Amino acid sequence: MIFDKNTAKKTAELLLQIKAIKLQPQEPFTWASGWQSPIYCDNRITLSFPSIRNFIRQNIATAIEARFGKPDVIAGVATGAIAIGVLVAEELGLPFIYVRPEAKSHGRKNQIEGFIEKGQNVVVIEDLISTGASSLNAVAALKDAGVNIKGMVAIFTYNFEEANKNFNAAKVDLTCLCDYQTLIAQAVDTNYIIEKDLETLNQWRLNPSTWK
Repeated sequence: MIFDKNTAKKTAELLLQIKAIKLQPQEPFTWASGWQSPIYCDNRITLSFPSIRNFIRQNIATAIEARFGKPDVIAGVATGAIAIGVLVAEELGLPFIYVRPEAKSHGRKNQIEGFIEKGQNVVVIEDLISTGASSLNAVAALKDAGVNIKGMVAIFTYNFEEANKNFNAAKVDLTCLCDYQTLIAQAVDTNYIIEKDLETLNQWRLNPSTWK
């Protein structure tokens, strides 16, 4: 779900402004998964713009307290959400940990980096939600460590039906600053894209794995 419509609109405006999100319906990107896509999102670019990263930090912190109350720990999903997770933890005055995709094969062989205790309440931070698989993998690791997952807050979601089903099945409460629909509406309003590209962008989101 979107935390706040005005925040979503402003987030979309900022992400497009700094090209953290690019829309290229006529020249699709290829994702790591092999999917062809008219959109590419790299929210790490926000870290290079102090005013924008502060906007995101403050609004994620506000969303956390409004939706979940103040947790004991903030957890970032590696690697994209480590930096923003640290900023949010600092904003809230809370400890921070991060979760790797899998345990290291050397040293202490940790998957979770940082100090965590069983029974603590944790909110997970993500930069981007596509299918939700990597995000929920982090949640599973945290649950295995015996902590309570209050929910997850992300900067942006494509709002795929597959992701919605995955989060519902895992019983994880997801809140996002911005979603695909808000972003596309903002792109049309600001002439970032033209009307004839709108149908292409809408069709892609319905069947992203098979779209070409």
